[in-house]
Amino acid sequence: MMYRISLLLVVFTAAAISIASEDTATYVVHMDKAQTTALDNMLGDSKKWYESVMDSITEFSAEEDGGEEAASAPELLYSYETAITGFAARLSTKQLESLKKVEGFLSAIPDELLSLQTTYSPQFLGLKFGKGLLTSHNLANDVIIGFVDSGIWPEHPSFKDGGMTRRVPLKWKGVCEEGTKFTTRKCNKKLIGARAFFKGYEAAAGKIDEKSDFRSARDSIGHGTHTASTAAGHMIAGASLFGMASGIAAGMSCTARIAAYKACFASGCATSDVLAAIDQAVVDGVDVLSLSIGGSLKRYYADLMAIASLGAVQHGVFVAAAAGNSGPYSSTVVNSAPWMMTVAASTTDRIFPATVNLGNGESFDGESLYSGTSSTDQLPFVYSESVGGERAKYCISGTLSPDLVKGKIVVCERGMNKGVEKGQVVKMAGGAGMLLLNTESQGEELRADPHVLPAAALGASAAKSIRNYIKSKNPTASIVFKGTTLGKPAPVMASFSSRGPALVEPYNVIKPDVTAPGVNILAAWPQTVSPSNTKTDNRSVLFNVISGTSMSCPHVSGLAAIIKGAHQDWSPAAIKSALMTTAYILDNKNSPIADIGSDTPSATPFVYGSGHVDPERASNPGLVYDISYEDYLYYLCSIQYSSTELGTLTRGNFSCPTGTVLQAGDLNYPSFAVLFDGSSLNNSATYKRTVTNVGYATTTYVAQVHEPEDVSVIVEPKVLKFKQRGQKLSYKVNFVQLGEKSSSSDTSFGALVWEASKYKVRSPIAVTWL
Repeated sequence: MMYRISLLLVVFTAAAISIASEDTATYVVHMDKAQTTALDNMLGDSKKWYESVMDSITEFSAEEDGGEEAASAPELLYSYETAITGFAARLSTKQLESLKKVEGFLSAIPDELLSLQTTYSPQFLGLKFGKGLLTSHNLANDVIIGFVDSGIWPEHPSFKDGGMTRRVPLKWKGVCEEGTKFTTRKCNKKLIGARAFFKGYEAAAGKIDEKSDFRSARDSIGHGTHTASTAAGHMIAGASLFGMASGIAAGMSCTARIAAYKACFASGCATSDVLAAIDQAVVDGVDVLSLSIGGSLKRYYADLMAIASLGAVQHGVFVAAAAGNSGPYSSTVVNSAPWMMTVAASTTDRIFPATVNLGNGESFDGESLYSGTSSTDQLPFVYSESVGGERAKYCISGTLSPDLVKGKIVVCERGMNKGVEKGQVVKMAGGAGMLLLNTESQGEELRADPHVLPAAALGASAAKSIRNYIKSKNPTASIVFKGTTLGKPAPVMASFSSRGPALVEPYNVIKPDVTAPGVNILAAWPQTVSPSNTKTDNRSVLFNVISGTSMSCPHVSGLAAIIKGAHQDWSPAAIKSALMTTAYILDNKNSPIADIGSDTPSATPFVYGSGHVDPERASNPGLVYDISYEDYLYYLCSIQYSSTELGTLTRGNFSCPTGTVLQAGDLNYPSFAVLFDGSSLNNSATYKRTVTNVGYATTTYVAQVHEPEDVSVIVEPKVLKFKQRGQKLSYKVNFVQLGEKSSSSDTSFGALVWEASKYKVRSPIAVTWL
C-alpha cells in the first residue's frame, strides 16, 4: 500500500540540491566558539565580528586580484550562536579561500535544499483523556514544541486557546513576527510564537512570489499546519475529511504550546534557514523540536541537521526527526545521528475501503477518499492505447480521447503524476470513474486520495487480474465506497518508510529508533489550500488526510512533550529511552508487526527500530538509559573523527581523551548494534550499559535474552537490584559468534529484556556480518 505521501515530498526533489549560482554560493560557516566568545567581549556580539570578517575577506580578495575591487561583496545572511557557532553567507570561491585563513575558521558547508519529509491516533495509541498520561495534572504543563516546517495557518480552530487559562511560560523569549498577512495578534496562549526564515531560500530561488506564498510564518502549503496540529492541536469536535475519519481531532499533547518556525517554501527548505530556525528556537526556549525534514545522507560533521540538533540537545531540547520516505529500500534512513529521535511510519487499524466488482464476478478491495456517491453503476472500462496516446495509461493531461473515455471507468497506472491529477484528467475527458493500479514493484501499499470522481486505488495482485480481464470482450466494473472502517491488523510498516541500517556511521546504532502512525493521518489544513495541493483542485477543507514520516514524527514530538510534562527533570535521552524500551513489536492481533514493503513475514529493527511507541508505558518505563552531551562527544571520538571534523560538531571546544580506549558500542544507547567480520568465525564484542531506576524504589530486574541466530549473548550481572529511585547500575553484554553461520542473511536479530514484576525494559539487538 503506497499512500499519498506527505505533499512536500512529492513537490520537492527527494535529494538535496546544492545552492549555487555561477561563482557565488551560500555557505554555512562553522567557527571556533572560543574565538567568537573572546571577540564578543571586544565587539559586543558575534554578528559584529562576522560583519568585520566579511569586510576583511573582501579586502583579502581584492589584494589577491591586484588591488581591484571584487565583483560583488560577500553577503552575511545569518549569525548562529546557540545550536551552532558560525554564520551563513553568500561567498565567491576566492572569498571562501580568504575566509579559510581567518583565525577560528573550522569548516564551510554549502547550503542545500532539504525536503519536508488526527481524529484517531490518540485512541490507537491507547491514550484516553482524563486517564493515565492525559490527566489534568500532566496536561497542565508549559511544555513548548517548536516546529521547523512550512509555517502555520493561525486562524485554524486547532490553534485557538479556548480554555487555556495559564499564562505563556515566563521562560519564553520568542515573538510573533509580523509579515505578509501575519500580525502579532495572530498569536495567543496556544500559538505563542511564529517566525519566518527565508534569506537562504531567496538566495537560491529568488524572491518569494507573494501572490502564491508569504514572507511570513503563514503556511501556503499545508504541511506545517498539519504537523503542528498532529502534535499539539486543540481538541476539535466533528472533524473529518468529506465526512470520513470523523471524530474529535486532538494533538498528542493538546495543551502544549506551539512555536512555528517557517523555513520551508514551494521548492524546499534551505539548510541555512533551517539552522537559523533551530538556533532561534533554542534561544526562544522550546522544549521539543519537531523536524519533518530530510536531506541527503552525510557523515555527521557534514550534516547540518545533525550538527544543529546536537547543539539543541546540549541545551536540553528533545529532537524528533522524520526517518525519510525512501523505502522500502534498505539503508535509506536519514536523520540518523544518535542524539536525534528517528521516527519511521506505520498504519493504524483505520482504512477507507472501496470495493471494485468486475463483470466476471471477481471483486477486489482497494482504498479511496472519494466523497460522492456510495457506488457507481456497472460501467464499461478501458485502458492504455484503447483510450488515447502513447502515455494514456498514466492518464497525463492531453493523452485521453474524450470520444473513447466518455461515460466509462478508465484504468490508470501509477507514476508520472499524482493520483488526484489523473482523476482530474479522466473527469475532464468525460470519464465516469477511475481505477488506479499499482505495478509489481509498488506492491500492495495503497494510496487513499481525495479523488474528484469515483476512483479506487488497487494493489499489484488485483492490478494483475484487472489487466488480464480488460483484454476480454466488453469488460465492465463498478466501485462501491464503504467510508471509514476500523479493526484491520495494525500497525503495519509503510512501504515508503525509510529503512536502516544507516549508511552514515553504519551499524553503530540501530536506526530508525521507533515507529508511529504515519499513514492516512487526519489533521488541520489551511482552507486556501486544496486537499490534493494541485492548482486545478478548488475544493476547500478544514482537515486533510496525508501520509509520510512527516506525519509520524509529530506524533512522537507530541508524546515527548507529554512525558516531559510528567517528568520535568528528565533529559532528552531519558525521554527517548522511555519511548524506545517500552515500544511493542506485536500488532493488535498479537502477531509480529508486518512490513508491507517486504516479502518477509514480519518487520525487523532496521524497519521499526525498537518497535511501535506505547505512550502510557513510556510514562513509567522502570529504567532509562541516559546519555549526556559529553557521552555523545566521546562517541564521536570512538568513530575516529579528526580534530577538524570533531570541531565542526563541538564548535572547537572539545578534545578527545588520550590513552583511553573508546568503542562506539559503549554509547549508552537503548539498543545494541553489533558488527562482525564476515570472513572470520571468531567474532566477539563486549558492550557496557548503565541504567537508571525511575520506577519503584526497591526493584529487582532479571535479564531475559532472545539470542540472535548464530550468536551467544551473555549478560553480566544477570540480576540488577535497585534500592532507591535515581540509582544507577551497570552491566556488560558479551556477543560471541557460534561457529559458521547457518543462515545466508548478513543480519541476525534478537533482544535483551530486563524484567521486573511491573516492568519490561526491552532493547533490540542487531548483529551484522560485513
